[in-house]
Amino acid sequence: MATGTIISLGLYFLVMLGIGLFAYRQTDTNVEGYMLGGRQLGPAVTALSAGASDMSGWMLMGLPGAMYVSGLSAGWIAIGLTLGALANYLLVAPRLRVYTEVANNAITLPDYFENRFADSSRVLRVFASVVIVVFFTLYTSSGVVAGGKLFETSFGLSYEVGLYVTAGVVVAYTLVGGFMAVSMTDFVQGCIMFVSLIMVPVVVIMELGGLDSAVDAVKAVDPALFNPFADADTGSSLSYVAIFSMMAWGLGYFGQPHIIVRFMAIRSVKDVPTARNIGMSWMIVSIIGALSTGLFGMAYITGHDNISLNDPETVFIYLSQILFHPLIGGFLLAAILAAIMSTISSQLLVTSSSLTSDFYQAFLRKDATDKELVFAGRISVILVALVAIYLAYDRNSTILTLVSNAWAGFGAAFGPLVLFSLFKRNMTRRAALGGMVVGAVTVLLWIYLPLTIDGQTLSNWMYEIVPGFILSSLTIWILSNSGEPREGVVETFDAFKLKLKQEL
Repeated sequence: MATGTIISLGLYFLVMLGIGLFAYRQTDTNVEGYMLGGRQLGPAVTALSAGASDMSGWMLMGLPGAMYVSGLSAGWIAIGLTLGALANYLLVAPRLRVYTEVANNAITLPDYFENRFADSSRVLRVFASVVIVVFFTLYTSSGVVAGGKLFETSFGLSYEVGLYVTAGVVVAYTLVGGFMAVSMTDFVQGCIMFVSLIMVPVVVIMELGGLDSAVDAVKAVDPALFNPFADADTGSSLSYVAIFSMMAWGLGYFGQPHIIVRFMAIRSVKDVPTARNIGMSWMIVSIIGALSTGLFGMAYITGHDNISLNDPETVFIYLSQILFHPLIGGFLLAAILAAIMSTISSQLLVTSSSLTSDFYQAFLRKDATDKELVFAGRISVILVALVAIYLAYDRNSTILTLVSNAWAGFGAAFGPLVLFSLFKRNMTRRAALGGMVVGAVTVLLWIYLPLTIDGQTLSNWMYEIVPGFILSSLTIWILSNSGEPREGVVETFDAFKLKLKQEL
């Protein structure tokens, strides 16, 4: 590995750890400070930390890889995600910020569900926490896999060493600085990703002789790559079910704890429109850059007989190393690490928050001090990271597959529940629990049942978030209309609506 690359990566690691130390000194030692940053995030940090934790390694590896193989037909995922993110800012962000504060100052999503529905049995909290721990451990594992692939492909290190280095640095700054460290590092990492996703496709297009020549180079490989309705696997047209399945990724936003926790932590509801404008601009430019990297990178590599690419998901890594000076190449590799680590850190923190608040404090140590709870949160970070590393030793699953399963699980289990809880006044605890269970179980059955439709597994025929989201929503609607909410639920909803109107 070139000296310049080592210097760039070394500086990146030092900056991340430095931010963690700075955040440690700025963070209150209470639980709200460690897990929610005292609800003091500014709009820019909220937007870029939400975006960076959302996009993860799949933005620089999974999405370019899909574009490399399938062409513009992979763009339906990007369209769905963009629409979903916008809807999340419009429908969820301002309401969740106010309601979590009105609902007894809830600091985790399970905490909010319990307070929102006056659930004295704590069943909602427990099941939501189990969903978070299970799916986030899988999700975190996908990020660690991406880190292992990066270190193996770029640095000549073993895949296993890459797992430990990636997880180790993330654990270090998450452990020390908590939510504020995660959000501040995500902001910096989001900036690095943004610059990188402009630089790489622009340079590739220039190497191909400009945009017109780059388009011609892609067409020379296969004109169908510019057809958004073409199925690269079969050579036929994409079905409406396939297009809808890809766009349905956008439904997942409403239920992603590591994203919507940013809405809970933003400084004020009045900051949400600014955060939305920053976040959506960042996202649109970054997605276009990722798609362009995969498409034009494929044309560049195919046009050179002396180079080949074994794994399409490493196209960004490969281009960053052959087209740039080692110093810049190191910066671009840092962008991939930034994408990976920003998501892992957010997921680790949300999972540890759930383990600490929703299990340890709720059932084991109800009178635990803030200092004890923060310590428990840090221990939880380490435990979840170790399990994720263990799961990441199975390197056969693609990053996009791992992410899609976890994304669907959260989207179906929590998405309808979050939306209905913010808009439906008479929603009941039974409806909340039923919707969450049906959504999660549907996704798992859809993935693992040995059934086929048109010769395809259920998951390949239709993305599992679609049946999960629909059945969860129907369950919530039916059960809410067949019972009455618990005492105080409607009054709290009315207080939330009043405060939201005052703050908008």
